[in-house]
Parts: sequence; structure tokens; C-alpha cells
Amino acid sequence: MSTYIIRRLFTAIPTLLAISFVIFAILDLAPGDPTGNLPLTIPPETRIQIRQALGLDDPFLVRYMRWMQQFFINEPLNLIEQATGMEIGNSEERLRLTSWTSRGKPVVELIAERTPQTLKVVGFAYLLSVMLAIPLGVIGAVKQNSVFDQVSTVFSVIGYSVPTFFTGLLAIVVFSVNLKWFPSVYSTTHQVTDWASFIVEVKQMIMPVAVLTFFQTAALSRYTRSAMLDNLKQDYVRTARSKGFRDRYVVIRHVLRNSLIPVVTLVALGIPSIFAGAIITEQIFRVNGLGALLILAIQSFDIPVVMTTTFIFAVLIVTFNLVADILYGILDPRIQYK
Repeated sequence: MSTYIIRRLFTAIPTLLAISFVIFAILDLAPGDPTGNLPLTIPPETRIQIRQALGLDDPFLVRYMRWMQQFFINEPLNLIEQATGMEIGNSEERLRLTSWTSRGKPVVELIAERTPQTLKVVGFAYLLSVMLAIPLGVIGAVKQNSVFDQVSTVFSVIGYSVPTFFTGLLAIVVFSVNLKWFPSVYSTTHQVTDWASFIVEVKQMIMPVAVLTFFQTAALSRYTRSAMLDNLKQDYVRTARSKGFRDRYVVIRHVLRNSLIPVVTLVALGIPSIFAGAIITEQIFRVNGLGALLILAIQSFDIPVVMTTTFIFAVLIVTFNLVADILYGILDPRIQYK
């Protein structure tokens, strides 16, 4: 297993480098200019100076290599200095990866500020959806065509078919406008200091978490149910039952373990979407997370923020692909990695 992991890590390095090059090239070819959002009163010569200060007139490869140096060398060195307190080289002259629109603020700091909000709302919703979807899928498969199975199937189809922007707006109309139970806007500046402020925090989290959980639970439960039904028909299930094992033991010890392999793939590859911030839902409830940061950066043509955020998503996808492969070997001993 260790040899396989090392080999996969060495394979991931050129993969990520190729992904970063493609992302940078696409952003470079995209129409738009960061000076396009400036007031029309700014003279053309000033716009040219701004472009030169941002390095936009440099050749493509020069700009790409500059980003590579900033992301892979300068920013890690800066993080090490902040964590340890020691100075490595000339930190004052080290060129950092900064935003073009946030008054030159480092991109890493912008992402670090938005990540807790995304993890609090979208991450909790994803965790809750996994905890709900697997039991629903298992029970639905074991009690196939029962009332529980039919009801859960209807809710799963509705949850997976209806987009989150519709359910989000519907929740705001019903629970915020009409019933006035929950706030329609998520306040990212709210601080939890006592029990009353904790209740306020819970209330403002209920609707965005519920909307995302409803959507993600629907997909995961259907995958779990389908995988369980396929395995319940296998010969090893009949053999285990013929040996006198109880149905609950057979389902949990054998069927569920084999059925989790495709589900693990879906769950692992869905984790990077947490950091993408469920962009649509964040926009509806005004959650100031990574999704909102990415949308704002795209609208303002802030290439350093868009490039860095998108590449981090790619790193997470490659990482959790490896995690899923490792979990395969844990769930199914028949899978051998060499």
C-alpha cells in the first residue's frame, strides 16, 4: 500500500502542474481586463501604467512562472515564517500572491478568511447528508417496495431534481417572509458569545444547511440503495444466510461493506465541492464563503484569486481521489495495491 501511495503522489505532481497550466491558459485567453472596472475618468496612460504594474504586458510564460513561484515557493515560506516566528531569507522583498481588487491583500489570507464560513455551513450540511443518506439507502434496499421505500424514493427524486436555487428561494418565502421563523440573510459577522447568540447562529444556519442537505442526501441515498440492491442478490448473501447468520448481521457486516465502495467514491469526490462553497446556495443566503469569493473575483477579473482558488479545488479533487482508492482497499480486502 505504501508503495502505491508514493507512486500515486509522484503521479499527482505532473498532473497538478498540467492542470495549473491549463487553468492559467484558459484565464489568459478569457475576454476581460482588470482595468475595465475602473472609472471612465481615468486617462488611458494611467490604465497602461496599472497594466504594467500588474505585469499584464509580460509574456504568458513569464506570468505563469511568476505565479508558480508565488504559489509554490513564496507563500509556503511565508506560512512557515508565521507558524515558527523565524525569518527565512529576505521576507520583506519576497513577492507575494496578492489580489488585484482587494487593495493588494494576499490571496491566501482572503481564502483563509472565507474558509471557516464555508466549512461551518456547507461542510456541516455535507456531513449531515452523509449521516442521513446511508441509513436511508440501506433501509430502502432492505425493505424494497415498502411504504418507507416508496416515500423515501419520492423525496429523493424531488430533492435531486429540484435545483437548490429554487428550494432556497422557496424556503426564504415560506420560513422568512411568511412565517418569520428564520432570517433570510446569513450574517457572517455574527459572534457567538452566549446562549442567546448561539441560538441566533443556529437559526441563521438552519435554512442553508437544510437546503444543501436535502439536495445531497437525495443523491447519496439513491446511490446507496442501488448498490445495496445489487449486492443483496449476490451468492455470498444467500450463503451467509444459509449458515444461520441473522439478517442484520449479514446486511451490516457483508452487504453494506461491499456496497459502500461506489458510495465512497461519490462521497470522496464530493468533498471538494464543500470548499467550492455550493456557490448558488451561498449567493441565495449571502453566505460570505469561498463560493462568494470566487464569484466576486470572476466578476472583477481578479485573476490571482480565481487562479489560486480554482487550483486549490483541483488539488482537493486529486487528493480525495487518492483517499477514495485507499478506502477501497480497507473496505474490500480483495483489492490489492502494488
